[in-house]
Amino acid sequence: MTYAEKILKYYDELKLPDNLPEGVEILYPFAEEEVQRVTRLFYNQFFNDSNKRAFLIGINPGRFGGGATGIPFTDPIRLEEVLSIENDFDKKSELSSRFIYQMIEAVGGSELFYKHFYFTSVSPLGFVKDGKNLNYYDIPELQRAIEPYMVSEIRKQIAFGAHPTAFSLGKGKNISYLKYLNKKYELFEQIVPLPHPRWVMQYRLKRLDEFIDQYVQAFAPIINEAN
Repeated sequence: MTYAEKILKYYDELKLPDNLPEGVEILYPFAEEEVQRVTRLFYNQFFNDSNKRAFLIGINPGRFGGGATGIPFTDPIRLEEVLSIENDFDKKSELSSRFIYQMIEAVGGSELFYKHFYFTSVSPLGFVKDGKNLNYYDIPELQRAIEPYMVSEIRKQIAFGAHPTAFSLGKGKNISYLKYLNKKYELFEQIVPLPHPRWVMQYRLKRLDEFIDQYVQAFAPIINEAN
């Protein structure tokens, strides 16, 4: 099976976590026909091979990015304007997606980037509460309840073919929890933290080029190793 086939099979079979705290709802876009259509176009275009890839691990999908399109860190605007995949989604911009696709361009463009890297999240599905995005770590009860689920889903994706070095998109609670999981479950040889895209765009926009360069420098060894 190609990497694309493995990813699409995974999402086709993805189950919802149970035991969620009261008031917490799941973002599950994969039942929608438009999500199924664009994810197949995307993965078949950029992952139609058997290359191992380094995992870039976010927190969990948000309402306007992966929670809408089914493609991590890819909002409907970037999907259409950068990746040339026309779509019927509400064209809302997502801060993290804006950063990611500027970074991808700096690395060398989507074709080169996705040949070496795979976006996922600690939780493959996002959460909302009271109509707002919710991170898996915002409610300790949620984090505890879905730990087995999250570890199981990460392992299923590692089986696609993962580079031993992974990257955490987030230097705070996300890398802290990933290091805990990695020590307990031995998922990767190492996990390297990078500043979260949304944090950069929201609080450090004037230093955008500096943070993009951090990503470029961090990813260069992965790309060079494969060439």
